[in-house]
Parts: sequence; structure tokens; C-alpha cells
Amino acid sequence: MNIRKAQQEDLPKILEINEASVPHVSSVELSDMKRFLDDANPFLVVEVEAEVAGFMIVLQKGLDYQSLNYKFFCDNYDDFNYVDRIAIKEEFRGQKLGTALYDHLIRNSDKQMVTCEVNLKPPNPKSMGFHKSLGFSEVAVQETEEGRKSVAMLVKRM
Repeated sequence: MNIRKAQQEDLPKILEINEASVPHVSSVELSDMKRFLDDANPFLVVEVEAEVAGFMIVLQKGLDYQSLNYKFFCDNYDDFNYVDRIAIKEEFRGQKLGTALYDHLIRNSDKQMVTCEVNLKPPNPKSMGFHKSLGFSEVAVQETEEGRKSVAMLVKRM
């Protein structure tokens, strides 16, 4: 396993993993991934035998990013890493790659907390269990898309 910064040539594979993970993450276009490559800090990929097996997009406070969930954390917290999305290719799930990405983020950051959201509607119990096992706590519930979606806002303090 190898964790490294994402590169332009990784984006088609990252987009494929993202789209295979919908509805647990939102669908995006290649242009969105290109913007994340510029704005994310860090934008990580995890490789297994030189194959991109998953990714993590982390945003810092102060970006012009129109996500209601990101805005919630910007409005309520100062010093954080916001995990906009993390996804692992299906055949690599259960191999602790997500845990490795979070460990890498925490080891290489001076932020006081990591924040993210997990879908409640539609439910994503595997992700909720995963994040709780890492020490995340629910701080709020937010509805989006006129109530069609709801998410648990999660925080892990360092």
C-alpha cells in the first residue's frame, strides 16, 4: 500500500471510483475533480500494487465551495480538516485503506480536528460505523435537497 498526493493523470480513475460510490458520495464531473486537485489540501490517493484503490479529498476553511455541509463546518469551527469525500474501490474495501488514509491525514496535519458528514438519508451504516470506530462524534444533523437527504455532521478532535 502506498499513499501519495493525487495527480492529474489519476483523475479518470478517481472519478470512476467516486461514481461507483454514489449515493454515498455525491456525483461529480471531471471538471469538479480538477478543481479539487487545485483546492484540496491534501487530495490523497491510496494505491495497492500501483493501482489507485481509493482517494480522500480534504478541504481547509476559507474556500469558495458551495457545499452546505462544508459551510456548516466553516460557520461553526475554526481549525479543521474537512473530508469532503473518501471512497475506496469495491474490491479493496475491508483492507483498512480508509483507516490508512485517515491515519496519514492526522499524522501530517497540525489541525485540531477532522470533520466530515455521513448520509443518514439515504442511510450509509457502514460509513457511520467506520467513522465512529475512528473516534468521530455526531455534532448535528443537517437536511439538504429539500429534505430528500440528511447527513450526520461528524467531528474527531485531536
